[in-house]
Amino acid sequence: MHHYFYPAIFHNDEKGGYWISFPDFPECMTQGETMEEAYEMAVEAMGLCIDDRLRNEESLPEVSAPVDYILQEGDFSCLIEFDLVQYRKKHNTKSVKKTLSIPEWLNEAAMEHDINFSQVLQEALMKKMGI
Repeated sequence: MHHYFYPAIFHNDEKGGYWISFPDFPECMTQGETMEEAYEMAVEAMGLCIDDRLRNEESLPEVSAPVDYILQEGDFSCLIEFDLVQYRKKHNTKSVKKTLSIPEWLNEAAMEHDINFSQVLQEALMKKMGI
């Protein structure tokens, strides 16, 4: 599964902007000055929590239904969509060395065409996995 949907609660900040909490991730909070910034920060914050839990082999919480949490006056909730693949593409850019073997004739032919082996492997892996 690569896409996750969890509710976020947007609270009006007394000083302007919004602060955001997540019923399913009590450790997660963020804020933003505008609605657009608040939403983007909510995606990033929730993504950090999801990615951290998955890397630590922890289970993700069940998604709360709107009747499972209470909104205060002025608050509103919205579903936040998180794409794990896009998040990891953005944040996990460290290269990992892989050793592989190909036939000598194929290596020579590819070198004659100035083929970038790393790029070809990355493109083929993404195509194979549909990402």
